[in-house]
Amino acid sequence: MMRLAVRTLRYRKSGFLATFVAVVFGTSIVLACGGLMETGIRSNVAPERLAAAPIVVTGKLTHLRPGEEDATRLTEQVGVPDSVATQLRSLEGVTDVIPDLTFPAPIALNQGFTKGEGHNWESAPLAPFNLISGTAPRAGDVVLDETTATQLNAKPGGKVNLLVGGQQTPFTVSGIASGPAGHTFFSTQEATRFANRPGQSAALGVLVAPGTDLKALKKKIEATSDVSALAGLDRGEVEHTDAAVKKVTLISVAGSFGGIAAMTMMFVVASTLALSAQQRQREFALLRSIGTTPGQVRRMILGEAMLVSLPAVLVGVIPGALLGRFLFDNLSSNGVASPDVTFYQGLIPFAAGAGAAVLAAIGAALMAGRRSAKIRPVEALVEASLQTKWFSWARTITGVLFVGGGVALMVVTATVMSGPLAGATAGPAVLCWAIGIAALGPLATKAILAIIRWPLYAVTRVNGRLAIRNVTARSVAMSSAVMPVMLAVGIATANIYMQTTNVDASAKAFTKELRADAVLVSTAAGLSPSLLPKVQALPGVASASEYVTSLGVIDEPRHAPFDEDGALLQGVSPQDADGTAPVRLTSGSLEGLTGNTVALPDRVVEKIDRGVGTSIKMTLGDGTPVELRVIATFAAEPGYESIVLPAELVAAHTANRLAPQILVRAEPGASIGPALANLAAATPGVQVADREALIAGNGEDLQTQAWINYLLVGMLIAYTAVSVVNTLASSTVRRRREFGLQRLTGSTRGQVLRMLTTEGVLVALAGIILGTLVALATLLPYASAVSTSAMPTGPFWIYLVIIAIAFALTMLSTLIPATKSLATRPAEAAARAD
Repeated sequence: MMRLAVRTLRYRKSGFLATFVAVVFGTSIVLACGGLMETGIRSNVAPERLAAAPIVVTGKLTHLRPGEEDATRLTEQVGVPDSVATQLRSLEGVTDVIPDLTFPAPIALNQGFTKGEGHNWESAPLAPFNLISGTAPRAGDVVLDETTATQLNAKPGGKVNLLVGGQQTPFTVSGIASGPAGHTFFSTQEATRFANRPGQSAALGVLVAPGTDLKALKKKIEATSDVSALAGLDRGEVEHTDAAVKKVTLISVAGSFGGIAAMTMMFVVASTLALSAQQRQREFALLRSIGTTPGQVRRMILGEAMLVSLPAVLVGVIPGALLGRFLFDNLSSNGVASPDVTFYQGLIPFAAGAGAAVLAAIGAALMAGRRSAKIRPVEALVEASLQTKWFSWARTITGVLFVGGGVALMVVTATVMSGPLAGATAGPAVLCWAIGIAALGPLATKAILAIIRWPLYAVTRVNGRLAIRNVTARSVAMSSAVMPVMLAVGIATANIYMQTTNVDASAKAFTKELRADAVLVSTAAGLSPSLLPKVQALPGVASASEYVTSLGVIDEPRHAPFDEDGALLQGVSPQDADGTAPVRLTSGSLEGLTGNTVALPDRVVEKIDRGVGTSIKMTLGDGTPVELRVIATFAAEPGYESIVLPAELVAAHTANRLAPQILVRAEPGASIGPALANLAAATPGVQVADREALIAGNGEDLQTQAWINYLLVGMLIAYTAVSVVNTLASSTVRRRREFGLQRLTGSTRGQVLRMLTTEGVLVALAGIILGTLVALATLLPYASAVSTSAMPTGPFWIYLVIIAIAFALTMLSTLIPATKSLATRPAEAAARAD
């Protein structure tokens, strides 16, 4: 049977080519997502400044809340107590422990500041940095790395201006050292002051004796103190803290999209193979009539599927590798992934992509073979000409289960989820609806065609009416053409409008109580604490407040309504009811927001049963535990709650130790722009922005996430578009005999094309309507969960573009192959079996 399949392959090129293309593109997409997943899991960042230390010790990088199993990754730089260094020096195999202090230290250059870090000179051997000229720094001195010194044209004895502690300060260059770029060294005394980390170091570099077992020593270190000991490539996470934080994001993006892509790929490949087998019912019937057994037919179909899918998988590796690198570069350049992480795409992603494609092909072949082998030869000949049967228990049960899953996810999204978390159930709901409708495709197609055929019947002539009758009689076969259009429209519309709705809801939640008219922004590493009183003293300023954000975790009471990543912390200065804090108080006051105090959202207060005068326990972004007294409560949109803390408390537990913004509200009728501009001009590293810039900055992460999702969804849409073209072109080419018979009975080429045009319009409309229903079944509950409206938000032209593309693809994929088929002589076309 395999020899027969190979010999007849050239007569069935269109069907096999469609399957080959579907497998190639599907393998590429899954392989690319697998590469992103592997990169996120590995998150390998080569150490640079700490490369000479075999083991680097830092504070515990995760926090485990009482009574929970999953730890929360800490987002800020986690310090390690100085006392730990003394303990580690006593361990066997440890020759020295070198403390490292790290803090922002941008250098003034061309009316701006270069990005750079400051360190204590004691930590220079950890790279190692070696003096190539000059001497070690003393008070008022710095040692520059060789690259920065060349860039500044600096030499020992020269002067440089650095922004430390939010203030521009002149230093004398005492020396230049070889080593990684972007690092400036201070005397230990000054580094301790600028780091503002009393009793702590950013990390400890552990030097060991030759032959020491690093794994055993790591276990001893972590058993000695509540710290994290890192070796090998893991040491790079200490230098690049964003790599560890963005690791989770990259894994989430790759996992969620990769899962959707894999399911879509399996669906497309299976439907393409099933269509090819369906179009060959006459061939299988003839084989059965000459004595071929059902088992032989099944083996032939399975062999053909393997014959096409295995080479296609190998071809898909090349574009998959290129696509994976392209996606990672875009993710890293837009802040979703760390650019310092090494991209990996090994055997595991290849196995996932190849396995999914081959399994989809085998599954589709087995299902098609079962149907083709089971049916009686005479019945198969009738079925091949009309194709009216579609019902099977397996297909019906699959459709009902997926539709039921869509209904369940819709209910959960609308009633349980809130805010951005609603995407966790709305995303899978799209696929459930799409696959469920596709499994019940003939039934859904019949229902839609029964509605939309009457308007077209009224406005079309003989050829159009013939097309309508043709489509109605062949609705089972036509459903194979309608379903890819539905899939493309449904996935595209749902995913894109989920992003636009989320971005709009987040912006409205932030701006609802925002009263700031302007904002002072640090262009370097934070604002000096002395700047706030100067702003408050300007004429026309009604209120001003420092503003800093971070993430934290409520430890007690438990079950606070925040996700596993923790709660957003907003740090603001003490203020009255007319201050700039973006909250609307419902009880208490922010005038006493100093020290260990906190203001909570009403929903959180209700959930944890804590009000004004009570206390809660939290862990801040750098792992510091604090007990806070509740002094106020405020209203917040469900799903967008945050926790308000004193700005100085939040800032003291961030990497920069300074607030990056000052919110300013003007008195009625006052113009504060010129005064703020003059103050910013006189303060290096500060600029003035308006209210819109503040709103844009708050939604920057969401905009980035939306852009990335647009990119990924666009890739998935392109793949479903390939499925649309494959299916429609293959279906049209297979109808050459039908077109030949029509022309032999007197129809002209133009009449056949006009008939196909009407058919294409019906197919496109049916697919667009079903896809729109799939999208609405997802978007309506999602919109009600993330906003106060049940209607999704976003430009309407996006939907128009989606349906225009779907319509154009349908028409082109129908008419272009038909035009080519009609170039064949009618008698020759009618004589062909397929």
